[in-house]
Amino acid sequence: MSLLALLSVIATYLAITERDLLKAVIFSALQSISYVFIFYLLMAPDIVLVYIPIALGIYPALLLFLIKKTGRYERK
Repeated sequence: MSLLALLSVIATYLAITERDLLKAVIFSALQSISYVFIFYLLMAPDIVLVYIPIALGIYPALLLFLIKKTGRYERK
């Protein structure tokens, strides 16, 4: 579980520092996946069942739609 927590911290850092917004969404999804496994290991299935569709479905889809409408790369 500590490895998953470390992976989520690394993914969060990479998502914040990334200039390519598409890669930032992918890192954010990776962070969400590690949270799902942590919640599963903590035996919280109700939280997992709510977190999966929101954090891995709706949120990245909305962000990808917004990135498509604006621009993929962040300006310096």
